Amino acid sequence: MNVKAQWFAASVSSRNSLREPSAARIGVGRALIDNCSSEQVCASIIAHAQNRGKPAYVITPNAQHIVLLENDRRLQDVYAHADLVIPDGISLLIAARLYGRSLQQRIAGVDLFKALCGHAAEADMHVFLLGGRPGSAELAATALKGDHPTLTCTTYCPPLGFEQSADGLKQTADAITSAQPDILFAALGAPKQEYWIYEHGLQLSVPVCIGVGGSFEIVGGVVPRAPLWTQNIGCEWLYRLCREPRRMWRRYLFGNLEFAAIVLRQRLRRTFLDTFMHYVNQDRFAAELTELTLLPQESLESRSSSTAREVESLTTPNI
Repeated sequence: MNVKAQWFAASVSSRNSLREPSAARIGVGRALIDNCSSEQVCASIIAHAQNRGKPAYVITPNAQHIVLLENDRRLQDVYAHADLVIPDGISLLIAARLYGRSLQQRIAGVDLFKALCGHAAEADMHVFLLGGRPGSAELAATALKGDHPTLTCTTYCPPLGFEQSADGLKQTADAITSAQPDILFAALGAPKQEYWIYEHGLQLSVPVCIGVGGSFEIVGGVVPRAPLWTQNIGCEWLYRLCREPRRMWRRYLFGNLEFAAIVLRQRLRRTFLDTFMHYVNQDRFAAELTELTLLPQESLESRSSSTAREVESLTTPNI
């Protein structure tokens, strides 16, 4: 029996036009991260938007997302159907290395936002900036048009809590549908922007929706970005913590500890499964696996459920 262990899995999404069928994905926590370059992502999104393809959406996870995914079934569903999941945080690249895998590069949401707007200007496409702090979308649009004068850009900042009322959702939807953009950037904060895109944004006939967090504030000059050398060494989060300690300390202190615990648990599970697959490849379990194929279906399901609980108890440390 020659079975090769693979940590890459196909998406359950039916809208798979942004992702190559053979694209590799690497599991970090409960997220499957696409192993791709910034150039590949931009080319795929622009081509899909130009062709006015079926509405698709892109998620840009960092360590905070991985922590939220552990207990948020609603967000898990959003991730399961995403068309692209690209690594925004350097922590995801580090986690992949700890698993013996690798992601090509970090693709920061703000860099993707700026790059796509540049490509959109060249292709005479229309982009829509949704959310951000009051006035930040307009400032970002002005800055982008300064770099790309031909860019067509519409902005809308919905009132706080708009997603909790039918009127707020309708006004937002009307603003977007009247503009008929090719790409929509949602800066509503995580996980609200991911919820909104999946539950409402996909119904607005926009070819591509992308959650970009605080990108409008950075591009618009409202919030300064970390120096390039800080970004290159993966310490952009530390710069943000130093600038906004009251707002960020809990997220980074407790959040990073939770993320480390998730990565450690997954590393232990991977070690266990790698060892198991090694023995399977050597036909060490030939008789046992053959026995399973001979069991009645009900008995097999019962044993699988029991074994899964035992494995979980053995591979989950008390952290």
